[in-house]
Amino acid sequence: MKTLGIIGGMSPESTITYYQQINRLVNQKLGGNHSAPLLMVSVEFEQIVQCQKSGDWQKAGEILAQAGQKLEQMGADAVLLATNTMHKVAPQIMEQINVPFLHILDATANVIKTKGLYKIAVLGTAFTMQDEFYRNGLTQRGIEMLVPDAKNQQEIHRIIFAELCVGKILPTSKQFYLQTIAELAQQGAEGVILGCTEIGLLVQQNDTVLTLFDTAQLHSEMAVGFILGDEL
Repeated sequence: MKTLGIIGGMSPESTITYYQQINRLVNQKLGGNHSAPLLMVSVEFEQIVQCQKSGDWQKAGEILAQAGQKLEQMGADAVLLATNTMHKVAPQIMEQINVPFLHILDATANVIKTKGLYKIAVLGTAFTMQDEFYRNGLTQRGIEMLVPDAKNQQEIHRIIFAELCVGKILPTSKQFYLQTIAELAQQGAEGVILGCTEIGLLVQQNDTVLTLFDTAQLHSEMAVGFILGDEL
């Protein structure tokens, strides 16, 4: 098996999801007591949040690039960034490492296209829903992106940072997300990308008839494909 390096901590809640899912998938594939050879650098999330709030993406990119370099030095055969929003600085990370970077949009778009879908809604942080890096990334991969209206975006963002990132799962917030998904379906969305790796803690496929694309799950599946390689 190959060794995967994970840049985590954004937030710790979703990083736990990655660790569990990757190890469980490897065990399902290989049986016995097999688990994934993983390395992790978990950054201080408040530092990243402050960079987001101040718009200092250069500094955030430097922090994460240093984490990627550290993982490579520790022996990682590839690097995975366990968050959607901070893929905004993925180019900075990729410039500083010499091993493959497993991009969350590749993992997600590949599955969407296999289902023959094109017009997909995205729920995520305000940065993911509003900044062009995510929309352009999907467009380049052949997918049209829909987002909620400005008011709903604000509440989606608030729930992520004030609740999900600190482990709060509230029924009222779940209902709000599901109502937003229903509205997006009326606007023509053929599916929904859970474009923040914490959202899967709140909303699951059995909550809605619209196809959900849980980025944390899909990214974890990509990771396992890399780890096992020829063993699959």
